[in-house]
Amino acid sequence: MTLSATSEDRRNPLAGLLAENSNLIGLAAIIVLFWIGFTSYAPGFVSSFNLFALSRSLAIDIVVGFSTMVVLATGGMNLAIGSIGVCSVMLAGWLMQELGFPLPIALAAGLGLGALLGFLNGFAIVRSGVNAFIITLASASLFLGAMLILSKAVTFNTLPPEVAAFGRMKWGFVSPLMVIALAIGAALVVLFRFTALGREILAAGANARAAELSGVPVGRAIIVAHMLSGLLAAAAGLMLLFRLGAAMPSIGQDWLLPSFLAPVLGGTLLSGGYVSVIGTILGALLVTTIRSGLLVMQIGNFWLQLFLGLILLLAVMLDRYRSVHAERRSLGRRA
Repeated sequence: MTLSATSEDRRNPLAGLLAENSNLIGLAAIIVLFWIGFTSYAPGFVSSFNLFALSRSLAIDIVVGFSTMVVLATGGMNLAIGSIGVCSVMLAGWLMQELGFPLPIALAAGLGLGALLGFLNGFAIVRSGVNAFIITLASASLFLGAMLILSKAVTFNTLPPEVAAFGRMKWGFVSPLMVIALAIGAALVVLFRFTALGREILAAGANARAAELSGVPVGRAIIVAHMLSGLLAAAAGLMLLFRLGAAMPSIGQDWLLPSFLAPVLGGTLLSGGYVSVIGTILGALLVTTIRSGLLVMQIGNFWLQLFLGLILLLAVMLDRYRSVHAERRSLGRRA
């Protein structure tokens, strides 16, 4: 999961550690600067109310970022994250409001549907050999269209009171949703660092041909990554369900840009083979900070799209730089 140290890094462990985490350090510094700037121009940015609202939004942005991160690990992508999320939310809302299912069963069904839709994406990619971009672009429209037809785009807002109550719950100024997001992050760290499955997913993204020759089931790794992506998209949607207190067919429509921004800013390679869970959390924090800061400063939402687009462009350029730098380090080690 981490690049090997060069001989120079081994001679100076501190320098090697700083070099390996330079992206995270730089990202954290940028976040601090934004916080200082927003606090200076809008003192309400650090009010308890805004910090609570920020923690709820951040929790969802983190899980949305994780949903893309696990697919980027294989060198693929998932453009159907928003569609999978809203399908899971609408199923859970329908089960609770129309059929009277208990909350835990409805949530389990929503998560199960997300994993199933992710499996269908991964299976189609592996069996057809078509690029993940095309498959997930098509499935995004397919899933969303089917959901709108079946639900008639009706909002389910007569849900059990504990749904909205949990969304409003706070521990100090932190939402419990944030704890859920961090717990998911901890589980992903364990997956990618300490399990054979996580190493297989990363190997499939680093070099699929070499992984196959080494006995890694690349097809299975891709399918599992998409299943996990669908499960995380469903989790993000259900977290938003708690936040809103209603199942709305518009959920997930604005996830695409932030879902790529968080992992790419955090150091996850678009080419696959490397992920950074902590970096994804920091990337999501930057996105949420900018969104919340502009809102507190009463700046129009169109400026947010401009900033996020510019940041994504810079992040892609940085990803390209990291890939070239990693290749040069690898050549240096072989020399």
